[in-house]
Amino acid sequence: MALAHSELRERGLINQAGELSSLLLPLLTTMVRPVVAVSLEVAGRQGKLHHGMFIGEDHVVTHEAWPGQAESEYACVEPSMLLWALANMVNLRRVDSFHDARPTVVETTVGTLDAGLSALEAMPLTASGREERGRIRSALAADGTLDGPMLGVFTDMIAELRSSWRMTTAWQGRREEPGGLAARALAVWDCGPLGYWHRELPAEPVELGQVGPHSPLKLSCVAAKRVWEMIAETLPSDDGM
Repeated sequence: MALAHSELRERGLINQAGELSSLLLPLLTTMVRPVVAVSLEVAGRQGKLHHGMFIGEDHVVTHEAWPGQAESEYACVEPSMLLWALANMVNLRRVDSFHDARPTVVETTVGTLDAGLSALEAMPLTASGREERGRIRSALAADGTLDGPMLGVFTDMIAELRSSWRMTTAWQGRREEPGGLAARALAVWDCGPLGYWHRELPAEPVELGQVGPHSPLKLSCVAAKRVWEMIAETLPSDDGM
């Protein structure tokens, strides 16, 4: 850790005696003893990123990663703005509601999804949008679990997929249960012009090895306002801690 120690000293965050600057105390005390910890995993065309938030008694600290960077950016935010900070991490925005008869629920299997995503990843950069959708549609239809309008919507969703993310919030259980850990989680697809889709199945939190190719997949279209509400609902209430 010599290099990191040297950089901190050069920036005045550690003095010659090795003592930390008071500027770091809100950040470090919140990270060491958080009341609530939020983990945000984001997967998109830029790769995978890991963001998060630590909510303490007096302060809130966020950490955000950047594509191609090994380090994260840490910042203190006003507690009253923590929902805005979480929404900003997932680039939550207003999206026009559907005005046609397209399905707003897609049900298939995880294996079918994997086939569609593999077809998307294999597409050359020079491929046209029509060719891209054609290959995705063929991959999704191969096992026969999708057809008709639902196949068309799911094809468009994968072609327009901006990112998928899951947010997990954890905190110590009720005071009378000191050994317990409580958690809530949420998974969402951001499909650009097709809006937001809540992944209801597999239900979060998903544990390693819990999901396989035959596991059911269910995605429901939700308004941006509802995504905001679901983010808020992952946080504990006063009587749940």
